[in-house]
Amino acid sequence: MKRSEEENASAMKTREDIATALAASGYIADAELATAISLMQLLKRPLLLEGEAGVGKTEVAKALAAAHATELIRLQCYEGLDQSAALYEWNYQRQLLAIRAAEAGAGARELFGREFLLRRPLLEALEAGGPVVLLIDEIDRADDEFEAFLLEFLADFAVTIPELGTVSAAHKPVVVLTSNRTRELHDALKRRCLYHWIDYPARDREAAIVRARLPGVPELVVGRVCAAVARLRREELYKAPGVGETIVWARALLALGPEDDLDATLGVALKVREDLDRVREKGVLQGA
Repeated sequence: MKRSEEENASAMKTREDIATALAASGYIADAELATAISLMQLLKRPLLLEGEAGVGKTEVAKALAAAHATELIRLQCYEGLDQSAALYEWNYQRQLLAIRAAEAGAGARELFGREFLLRRPLLEALEAGGPVVLLIDEIDRADDEFEAFLLEFLADFAVTIPELGTVSAAHKPVVVLTSNRTRELHDALKRRCLYHWIDYPARDREAAIVRARLPGVPELVVGRVCAAVARLRREELYKAPGVGETIVWARALLALGPEDDLDATLGVALKVREDLDRVREKGVLQGA
C-alpha cells in the first residue's frame, strides 16, 4: 500500500534518514547527494543531476521512488522530442473509428473527450492520484525548444489542453532531471533547479554499492573488481566503466569463479575497441 503524502514527507526529514532510506532501496548515497535531496524536498524544487554516463544518476530517481513507496514516471529525452510526445496526444485512430460509427448511425460522440486522450509522462505526473517521482532523463539530448517548454512546465506544474481546459497538479511531483553534458543546458533551466554533480564513487563506496546490489557477494570478488575498475578509470579512455559495469563485472566473476582472469572478461567493463587494446597493451590489469 502506498503511503500518504504526509507520511512520505515525514519519513525522510534529515540527510541521515535519506541516506538510510536510499540504502534500503539499494542506492548508497554520499553525504553531498543526501544533502541535495534533502534540500530538494524542503524547498520543493527540481533537482538537476549531472555527471558522466554510468555514475548512477537515473538510479537516484528510482531509489527515491522506492524509498517513498510511490510511482516513478520517466520521460526519456531524445533529439526531436516535442510537447505532444511528452504531454499528450489524441488517439486519431479511435477518433476515426468513432466518426465512422457515427456515420453508420451509432450516434455522434465528442471526439475530444477523455476517452480519446493519450496521456504521456508529463500529463501522467500532473494527474497522478498522489505524489510521484518524475524523472526527466537525459535532458541534454532534447532540443532547445523543448527545454524552453520544460522551463514553463516546471514553473507552473500545469498545462492547458484547448479542448478540455487547464490541468494542474493536485500533488506536486518530486522532479529529478539528469544530464550527461552532451551539451550545455540554458541558465534559465539551471536557475529553476537545485544542482548536484555525481562523480565516480570512491573505491570504498563503490565496494559498498556492489555489496548492496549483490547480497552475499564474496569479498574477493568485491576487492578484485573495484580495484580493477579504479585502475581503468585512471587511464585515458574513450569511455570509462560506470558503476553499472562494476556490478555486472562482479556478477561475471560470480558466474565464472572469483579467481577467473579479469582480462578475459574485460569486455564487461569496456565497450570501445580502442580502450580494450590500450588497456591490454599497457598491461593495466596485470596482477589484478
